[in-house]
Amino acid sequence: MIELLDKQFFQLALIAALLVGLCAPAVGTFIVQRKLALLGDGIGHVALTGVALGFLTGTAPVLTAVAVSVIGAVAIELVRARGRTSGDVALALLFYGGIAGGVMLMGIAPGGSNAKLNSYLFGAIASVTTEDIWIIGALAVAVIAVVVIFGRELFVLCQDEEMARASGLPVRFLSLLIAVTAALTVVIAMRVVGLLLVSALMVIPVATSQQLTRGFRSTMGLAMLFGVIAAVGGLLSSTLSARVPPGAAIVLLALCGFVLALGVGKFVRRGRPRESTVSERSSMRVEEVTR
Repeated sequence: MIELLDKQFFQLALIAALLVGLCAPAVGTFIVQRKLALLGDGIGHVALTGVALGFLTGTAPVLTAVAVSVIGAVAIELVRARGRTSGDVALALLFYGGIAGGVMLMGIAPGGSNAKLNSYLFGAIASVTTEDIWIIGALAVAVIAVVVIFGRELFVLCQDEEMARASGLPVRFLSLLIAVTAALTVVIAMRVVGLLLVSALMVIPVATSQQLTRGFRSTMGLAMLFGVIAAVGGLLSSTLSARVPPGAAIVLLALCGFVLALGVGKFVRRGRPRESTVSERSSMRVEEVTR
C-alpha cells in the first residue's frame, strides 16, 4: 500500500477521487432537496455528446464536455421553467437528445474512438493525467466556490421556491446556477466513475447522510465525507485488484454505506425527541436563513 503512494498514476488518481468525493455530494445535496435526483443522469448523457465532439474535432474531450454540458443544463432549465414541460419530461428530452447526439458524433468520428469512449462511460481513474487533474481541480474550485458563496440562497430555493421568490431572491439565476454547477460536477466525475454512474455519487451519499442527520449543513458535510470514503475506497479496491472496475466499486461501496445507514438511522431517530412536522421545520429553516 505504501509503495502505491510513490507511483504517479496513483497520486493523480487519489487527487481525482478526493475532488470528486467532495464535489459530487455537495452539489447533490441541493439536487436531492429540490427533487431533481436524475438531473445528473440527464446531464451525463448530454456530456456524452460533448465527449464525442472532442473526439471528432481532435480537441480535449473534457473541455468540450464542459461546454456542451453547461449549454444542455441551461437549456433544460429554461425549458422546465418557461415552457409547459414538466421536470421529468424535460429530463427525458435531455436523456434522449444526449444519447442520440453522442452516438451520431461517435459514428462519424475517426476510428478507434469507441475504445476511448469506454473510459468516459464507465470511468478510468487509473488513466487520469496531469492535464486532467488541472482541469478537474479548476472545475472543483468553481463548484465549491458556488456552494460556499451561494449556499444559503440555494438552500432557500431548494426548500421552497415560492418563499425564495417572495424573499426577493433571484430564483431564475439560482436555478440556472444549480444546473450549471451540476453540469460541472458531472464533468469532474466522469473520469472517475463514468458518465453512466456519475449521478449515483451525487445522490447516494446524500441519501445515506439523510438517514443519520436532520440539518441541511450536517447532511451536506456528512454526505461529502461519505463521498470521499466511497471514492477512495473504490480506488483502492480497483488498484489492489485489476479485475475490479473503479467506477462500479465506488458506487457499490456507496450503496453499502446506504444500507448500513438505514439500520443505524432507525436507532438514531428512535433516540430523538418528537419534533414538529417536516413542513414546519422547513419553514422555520427558511425563515432563519432569509433573516
